[in-house]
Amino acid sequence: MQLTSFTDYGLRTLMYLATHPDRLSSVKEISEHYAISRNHLVKVVHRLSQLSYIETTKGKGGGLKISKGSENLRLGDVIAELEPNMTLVECFDPQTNTCRITDSCKLKHYLFDAKQEFINVMNQRTLSDLCEESQPTSFNPNETQTLSLE
Repeated sequence: MQLTSFTDYGLRTLMYLATHPDRLSSVKEISEHYAISRNHLVKVVHRLSQLSYIETTKGKGGGLKISKGSENLRLGDVIAELEPNMTLVECFDPQTNTCRITDSCKLKHYLFDAKQEFINVMNQRTLSDLCEESQPTSFNPNETQTLSLE
């Protein structure tokens, strides 16, 4: 499974705004902080505003801020709202499905369960969990990670 950059940028924006709740921030500031596309971030911010996760003010002295209560957002819910689709395989989308074994395939059920479990696990954490001060840990995406389901 791979999340789109749209969702990644959305989560980063929420994290940034949640760590600066008492002031307005700008798209430019956030895009520079993360070294990400300003143009792409404008679209992300628009969607976050539509979902009422953030508040935006236009014009001179305007900016972005986290909406009240957004610190309690469950991460799985945010991901589900931001991802354009969660179609892990083509048979998840009846519009584009051309798989010949859809009717007898068990894999689609396992993948669907895994997708649901991913959202459920992410829903065990909130935006405020992401923003709590903690010791930084090293993470190397190229290393094999040990997964504990305790």
